[in-house]
Amino acid sequence: MKYLLKTGRLTAVAATAALIAFSSTAKAEYPQKPVEMTVLFGGTANTIAQLLSELMSEELGQPVVPVARKGGGGAVGYSHLQNEAADGYSIVWNSNSINTSHHTGRIPFDYTAFTPIARVSTEIPALAVNSSTGWTSLADMAAAVKADGGKLKVGISGKGSFTHLTSAALFDEMGITDKVVYISYGGGKAPIELLAGRIDAAIQWPGQFASYAESGDLTVLAVTGDERASVLPDVSTAQEQGVDVNISMWRGLAAPAGTAPEVIAALEGAARDAAANERFAEAAANIGFSVAFMGADDFGDLIASDDAFYGDLLGQLGMAK
Repeated sequence: MKYLLKTGRLTAVAATAALIAFSSTAKAEYPQKPVEMTVLFGGTANTIAQLLSELMSEELGQPVVPVARKGGGGAVGYSHLQNEAADGYSIVWNSNSINTSHHTGRIPFDYTAFTPIARVSTEIPALAVNSSTGWTSLADMAAAVKADGGKLKVGISGKGSFTHLTSAALFDEMGITDKVVYISYGGGKAPIELLAGRIDAAIQWPGQFASYAESGDLTVLAVTGDERASVLPDVSTAQEQGVDVNISMWRGLAAPAGTAPEVIAALEGAARDAAANERFAEAAANIGFSVAFMGADDFGDLIASDDAFYGDLLGQLGMAK
């Protein structure tokens, strides 16, 4: 009888050990099914996301499937992900928009609703005008606008969007805020709207303007980062022209808050390898973005720092809610 009882206890211990081992193996085998990547925007953001998801799929051994959830300056996609399970099978191709969307009242939660995975790239906004204006610098634009009794029609992706914020900050520093009216064009069509004369100026990503600048149809007056854009090497920064603005866009990956550290580590590793791939470097040169990998911990610090920066900037510009 005692022997049977002892055997039963040994069996129970063995079963528990087996369960723990199985659980550990299951975690180590992440991912066991496709990972869905929410893509917030079109244009270059979507182009980069498509390649990144393909390269990460190769690294993870499971498909990373990009799904477009555009709208509200990122609010639609962030709201979707915030309600998803924190299991690593739903991630977002995010950007500074997590900060601006919160501080402009588009989403009721902030960046802490997500766990950072990695920063992957950066893009420097560029200001372009129709070459028929004859402007070749920010000073030319400011002088012409101040002398004109009308308004400068500026195209933006949407009210409260990153392009709106960057435009507002730039024109505020140039002293022409009262001369500007914003027009939302959507769909990343800034060059077409400029060529058609429906808007006078627009801030977008350098890759959208590069070919038109090369053909002479558009003139890029400045970029707003602290360094020049690789695809527009002859275009000076706003700071080089005496306008104190330093705003760039980062793009990266995040998961719902509470996602297990080992899952974040697996996704971070896949993103690191994808960013180091030659195909990604080639795309960066062609499209006009910079490969700028940053691990989860440092990326989290950057997002928190940016949240304070953009909250303050939006408040100063009267755009915070």
